[in-house]
Amino acid sequence: MRTQKRDKRPVDEPLDVVLIGGGIMSATLGVLLQELEPSWSIKLIERLDSLAVESSGPWNNAGTGHSALCELNYSPQTADGSVDITKAVGVNEQFQLSRQLWSFLVENGRIPDPDKFIHTVPHMSFVWGEKNVDYLRKRYEALKDHPLFPGMEFSTDPEVIKGWAPLLLEGRTSKSLANEPIAATWTNAGTDVDFGSLTSILTKTLVDKGADLESGSEVTDLHQTTDGFWHVYGRNASGKYHLRSRFVFVGAGGYALPLLQKASIREIRGFGGFPVSGEFLRTSKPELVAQHKAKAYGKAAVGAPPMSVPHLDTRYVEGDTHLMFGPYAGWSPRFLKSGSLTDLFLSVRPHNLLPMVRAGLSNMDLTVYLVKQLLASPKTKFKDLQDFFPAADRNDWERITAGQRVQVIRPDGVLQFGTEVITAEDGTIAGLLGASPGASTAPGIMLNLLQRCFPERWDSWQPQLKTMIPASGADMVADPELASETFARTDQALNLG
Repeated sequence: MRTQKRDKRPVDEPLDVVLIGGGIMSATLGVLLQELEPSWSIKLIERLDSLAVESSGPWNNAGTGHSALCELNYSPQTADGSVDITKAVGVNEQFQLSRQLWSFLVENGRIPDPDKFIHTVPHMSFVWGEKNVDYLRKRYEALKDHPLFPGMEFSTDPEVIKGWAPLLLEGRTSKSLANEPIAATWTNAGTDVDFGSLTSILTKTLVDKGADLESGSEVTDLHQTTDGFWHVYGRNASGKYHLRSRFVFVGAGGYALPLLQKASIREIRGFGGFPVSGEFLRTSKPELVAQHKAKAYGKAAVGAPPMSVPHLDTRYVEGDTHLMFGPYAGWSPRFLKSGSLTDLFLSVRPHNLLPMVRAGLSNMDLTVYLVKQLLASPKTKFKDLQDFFPAADRNDWERITAGQRVQVIRPDGVLQFGTEVITAEDGTIAGLLGASPGASTAPGIMLNLLQRCFPERWDSWQPQLKTMIPASGADMVADPELASETFARTDQALNLG
């Protein structure tokens, strides 16, 4: 649905903020700025006719509250056999900031009903084979007493695991369990988040409080003039347009890279992008959904990117409950699902060609993995689901296309899995590159962006930021009491049992 709220500023007066891209990142930054600077004029521009239908959509790989409770790629095993939980702790801390901001917005009426976007769902890690069982036990030992991972349980007992998630044991025989041991961790502190719904909720409250939203409007170019203002050019149903703004945020998913390149800021030089697509299997069959109330994550295949860690998920979307399994990796040169086949090729510049070549040569295992996934038959792909749920029936599952992800290639040729905030030296423009766990940690990412882009205002913003996100700047790892208080407050505000 095309939504327009026309700007009432004088024609020659520049905007304070232009947000490019109608996803969770722009919505989150817009709400933060609106709370910190209520008088600022904000305009959000979305290329498509609807919000959050790319990376933020619930079926586009952004449907879990990434808090590292179950995602094993955030706690790798080191060469000496120990498990490094540094990344897991960092992701969890970031997600607690998200919960706090959402709680503040609920308490202040900007989010009328948290049940529209967030639900309690147990998070599980599930593995098989002696080596993986040993790894999961070590991971559990490293996390079980941590203040950000309370109540985590571990078991190798099939009956206990069956009690947590019956589908995982359905079809496993005593003989198979004797030959291949299994293990799982379980915690009821996990959530399922519909970031598409949350984006719509936040954007509505942005507009209600005076922001201008224009969908069906594509930004085609932008540049900065000597007076410091950014000139944003685009086209919509009425034709071409031109805006001026003091600050621009590019939260356009995969299109952030080409737009930042068009802005010609020095900080984007050397950066490239590698697009990865994917598919999921989905079922809404009531008897299956009823037997799996959890997000169960396994271990990624060798060479697989972190976004390809297999998982069998409970999903709440538009009031209905589903199960989704995947992802199955694929490849397309598009930077968005609705993008162009020329996206990758047009993003290549003299300054990023060498880093992209280096990234390709040093990630041959990823290339091999993607080729295997592309060549795999539907029967072979379904076998991956049967590793989790041996009794799965192909007739119960449908295939859906996941969102496009553009992995960051850094100027040093490193293929980076995660997110990268790019800010101009003068702080007047910023953009976000990369993928998971982006949506779940959007408030933390945006706080970092605000500090970098508005250093002269950062100190004066602290009282309001502490009201919105009490633990921002605090160390919950070193303060178990603060962690416990944060969990209790946000559980209550967000109706999480």
